[in-house]
Amino acid sequence: MAANADLSDFLRTCRANTNPETAGIVAPDAAAGRRVRGLRREEVAQLAGVSVDYYTRLEQGRHSTPS
Repeated sequence: MAANADLSDFLRTCRANTNPETAGIVAPDAAAGRRVRGLRREEVAQLAGVSVDYYTRLEQGRHSTPS
């Protein structure tokens, strides 16, 4: 279970510390509608090529054997 917690912490930290501009996500009103400082889960999942549900399970530590 510790590995799941480590992965969860890593993913949350990386997502929070990456801004949309650095990741190449540009929207005309990007700053106005953002409630989070970093990337949204949907944006990370899209960039990684995985489903939002899969990424959410990874980040929440609910996946036993991530690929």
